[in-house]
Amino acid sequence: MGTGKTTVGKELAKRKNWRFIDLDELIELKEKMAIVDIFATKGQPYFRRREKETLKEISRENNFVVACGGGIVLDEENVRIMEETGTPICLIAEPQVILKRTQGYTYRPLLNTLNPKERIETLLKERAPFYERIKIKIDTSCISVEEVVERIIQLNI
Repeated sequence: MGTGKTTVGKELAKRKNWRFIDLDELIELKEKMAIVDIFATKGQPYFRRREKETLKEISRENNFVVACGGGIVLDEENVRIMEETGTPICLIAEPQVILKRTQGYTYRPLLNTLNPKERIETLLKERAPFYERIKIKIDTSCISVEEVVERIIQLNI
């Protein structure tokens, strides 16, 4: 979260003349509730099941840029689906940059804690081995959305 997945995804889709979908937004539409409420009322395991189901559905489509939540890589099958049906790109950022970008947003259930910076650092540490499996990584800490999109376009994918 806070690495620019949605913003970059929308711009990339526009440049490629493809469609864009934010997986979390699609889940919210299907569930008729915000992600933070899904976590609060149904729990993270329920959300992760819905996330996988929704990924499977959207992966059948062509010419889409899909922004996925940062936790999607925790499930190996999700990574396999993304690799078989597209090109996963992991956008990363420094913890202090993520904190700055996400401050004040109450819809981030994993950051609704007394110490969000510590939570960000913990999440990044826990997820590091999973993010490492993604071959293409772009650090968005110090570059613009346009620069990120240009780097992706230059990959010719």
